[in-house]
Amino acid sequence: MSLYWQKDLETMPRAELEAYQLKKLKASMVQAARSPFYGKVFREKNINPENLHSIQDITSLPLTTKEDLRGNFPYGFLTVPKNEIVRMHCTSGTTGNPTMIFYNRHDLESWSNLVARCLFAIGAREDDVFQNICGYGLFTGGLGFQDGAEKLGATTIPSAAGNSVRQIMLMRTLGTTVIHTIPSYLTRLYEVFVEQGLDPRRDTKLRLFAIGSEPHTEEQRRRIEEMFGVRAFNSFGMTEMNGPGVAFECECQYGMHVWEDAYIAEILDPDTLEPVPDGEMGELVMTTIDREAMPIIRYRTRDLTRFLPGECPCGRTHRRLDRFAGRTDDMFIIKGCNVFPMQIEKILMRFPEVSTDYQIVLDTVQGVDEMQIKVEFNRDFFTGEREVLETLHHKLRSAVRDEVLVTPKVQIVEPGALPRAEGKAVRVRDLREAKKGA
Repeated sequence: MSLYWQKDLETMPRAELEAYQLKKLKASMVQAARSPFYGKVFREKNINPENLHSIQDITSLPLTTKEDLRGNFPYGFLTVPKNEIVRMHCTSGTTGNPTMIFYNRHDLESWSNLVARCLFAIGAREDDVFQNICGYGLFTGGLGFQDGAEKLGATTIPSAAGNSVRQIMLMRTLGTTVIHTIPSYLTRLYEVFVEQGLDPRRDTKLRLFAIGSEPHTEEQRRRIEEMFGVRAFNSFGMTEMNGPGVAFECECQYGMHVWEDAYIAEILDPDTLEPVPDGEMGELVMTTIDREAMPIIRYRTRDLTRFLPGECPCGRTHRRLDRFAGRTDDMFIIKGCNVFPMQIEKILMRFPEVSTDYQIVLDTVQGVDEMQIKVEFNRDFFTGEREVLETLHHKLRSAVRDEVLVTPKVQIVEPGALPRAEGKAVRVRDLREAKKGA
């Protein structure tokens, strides 16, 4: 049986899959109890894995938060001797202790297998040339996809982030067919193709993109596909759950299959923390059931999504997550209205006259909160004529006001005017808190 196509697991009937999950959940709880954190929590709450009789009983277990991980930094969740750890990854920790995850050999093997299965699900095969345009190091995206592509058997190019001219040279020289990168970078990459007088449709062998690591709308995905002439597949991963490979679209592109033999996913009402019916939006909560060094039980991701009802035509029975609507901690409040950055992006992407690069700036002017949207215009549709800009400016303001009930200021700028970064795009700059503290 091929590691990257585990048909017996991926097409397992739901009843059998849930029984399999329950067995693995109990084993993970026994393992988790060896950590200082869960050992204390389980004793205080008298939690016993044998009291779970169905996978639905997971709701009786306490939730774990990012604050728990930070408060028990670095080894409070560790369940194996330190000499069994073979790798660690962590988040940036810009607002406190980083979220640090430790892996033993089993964990790395399991993780690479999951990423290989993701790549196989989108149509990648061992005869592909895989270029990983992603940061390596403490960030999980680089090594996570690298190991998975190698497990798949593809020829791998660990090109890392940045240096677009070199990226294009590698693609053309080595015949790259599959790319992994963040979606915002692909706009810059396309600009460099155009600057060099090249067309990625004609001058490369690209056929598949795996995109993720930052929020993006369906409209942005379709823009990317049109620019490059490839199919771009949405993915979900997070450091706390290993990294990439938690959930991935299949070739049907109708939701991201969660690998339920390695994770248990729940969707909860973020206010009541009770499960919501399939098809209803809520907060994603995740549990690892195939990790030894640092299992995590019922982790609050803060991501807002839903389970897609019905069956997938691909035949996989693992449930599918819809595209994320945002994060509970990404939402900002402006003039009494709750706004998610993804709402703004979805509106902007309706207009072919603008590019995929934008930034939302929140500020306080003379005691009044204001929202300004800076967006680059798209030279493929016009070259910045004053009359067209004025009309576009009015249309954008009206469309945003109709959606979020706040009239923004809109600034349409030249292509390339907004700052570029190798990491995740910074979509929101909130200057209000800085002024309050000044």
